[in-house]
Amino acid sequence: MTWLRLFLRFVSGSARDVLPIVVVIALFQLVVLQQPFPDLGGALFGLALVVLGLAFFVRGLELGLFPLGESMAHAFARKGSLGWLLAFAFALGFGTTVAEPALIAIAEEASKVAAQAGAIADTTTGRSQYALGLRLTVAVGVGVAIVIGVVRIVTGWPIHIMIAGGYLIVIVMTSFAPQEIIGIAYDSGGVTTSTITVPLVTALGVGLASSIEGRNPVLDGFGLIAFASLTPIAFVLFYGMVM
Repeated sequence: MTWLRLFLRFVSGSARDVLPIVVVIALFQLVVLQQPFPDLGGALFGLALVVLGLAFFVRGLELGLFPLGESMAHAFARKGSLGWLLAFAFALGFGTTVAEPALIAIAEEASKVAAQAGAIADTTTGRSQYALGLRLTVAVGVGVAIVIGVVRIVTGWPIHIMIAGGYLIVIVMTSFAPQEIIGIAYDSGGVTTSTITVPLVTALGVGLASSIEGRNPVLDGFGLIAFASLTPIAFVLFYGMVM
């Protein structure tokens, strides 16, 4: 029955994590709005699925993605090929971002708004091309961000100066970008931190910093996600300028 105890422990941990959200929703629904839940049975069933899904997801990260990311980082460090390491970093950032559901949703909504504003042709093809171009732009931005983050770990460059410089570039670009793309660009930086990108990229950074002599996993292994949130903003601003 060891597996059953482990399962119950994981589920109870997920339930504790979800509990604050449930309390907030129930408080505002019943006390502030003073309305019953429209479908209590469906809400409870959905909540149970969330708890179970979160439990399986967290366990999957512990068993699969974190060890995989760290082992690949160690392998690339032993191989000693910076070129292959940077190629993997770009492919990891691009591949995990281009199919991100949140990014797809934002790109489709942005294409509709752009069509209504007359910025692009209000046709199915025009909206589809605009959305795809936006998704690819963000994905390339994340790929470049992971490359920059890996270079920082390898070289030991100070992250605060790089982040400050990056946002300075974004501020300057914002002054020249079309007004209708600015909000989309800033939102694009947030949707890139997906449920797959974050654990894999974090594991890559920590594993790489652990494998390089003179690097501290705590000081140098983290920070890749910050670049992944920053760089797409600049890329989307540029995309708005040239479209």
